[in-house]
Amino acid sequence: MGILHEAYHKMRGGLARDRYDLYDYVRATAAKLAAFDSFYVGLLHGADRVRFPYGYEGGVFDDPTSHTYGPSGQTAWLVKNRQTYRFAYDNGAVLNAGISFGDTRRRSADAVTVPMFRTQQGSRDVLFGMVSMHSYTPGAFDDNAVRSFEWLAGLLARVLTREKEDTEAFLLLLPGGGVPRTLTSDHVMEHMAARLSEIHGLARRVVEDEGGERGAAEGIVRLCEQTQTELMEMALWADEGPEQRFLSLTEVEQRVAVLLVDGLGNRELAEETGRSPNTVKVHLKNIYRKYGMTTREQVAEDVRKHLSR
Repeated sequence: MGILHEAYHKMRGGLARDRYDLYDYVRATAAKLAAFDSFYVGLLHGADRVRFPYGYEGGVFDDPTSHTYGPSGQTAWLVKNRQTYRFAYDNGAVLNAGISFGDTRRRSADAVTVPMFRTQQGSRDVLFGMVSMHSYTPGAFDDNAVRSFEWLAGLLARVLTREKEDTEAFLLLLPGGGVPRTLTSDHVMEHMAARLSEIHGLARRVVEDEGGERGAAEGIVRLCEQTQTELMEMALWADEGPEQRFLSLTEVEQRVAVLLVDGLGNRELAEETGRSPNTVKVHLKNIYRKYGMTTREQVAEDVRKHLSR
């Protein structure tokens, strides 16, 4: 209980500001609960994709990746059953039916995967991700370890949910009233430039042998891992953006936005929607505001991305 008590205070504090450090801490805490060989965090995206921004195999960082999942496999099982999956339920049949990660030459002999839920007012909780630990040793995870791991994953889900709610609350203060911020290439370039500057500084220390090569090299490795995790999270945000922006529109505004994809002018929009040209202009103004964009071409391209998913 002392381990989980410490995790509660650290994770509810400022640790959530850096996703990589947060996931890294959850892995380190889970390792105190039970010995495992593989660990990963997965985040659902859309109707059939799951992104893995953070994973470890044999104590080594595993490159972030994303997959499309089908009707079988562990992710589909979690979506259907909405409860923790344990290897013992079916001797790993569901686990082995899905896409492997980590060392694909070996099969797990025990595994626990806990779904993460986000509370949604007026409807049942939304499944948005999972946390999983695997072992090549049979019977590695007893009931106590599983219950503790479920509590830890639940805490991670609450921290991530609170972070999302805090972000949405902040966006309400911005022009546009709570419209999801558009992640642009400029944001990615600025972030990567800052990260590469840090890595470059550490690399120079290695070359010039200032401050000890090992410490600088370890710093480079950690910054690379951190950047990989951040980029996968950015991809999730960027891919969700078109859907979130479209859903922020009213029903009539959605219809206008879809018609923009076909290149219709204001008069044609008025004819198709049965509204006056002045009303169409009001709808367009609201769409621009909610999208944080200034031209119909920008909106049309964003709507096209949503419709093509």
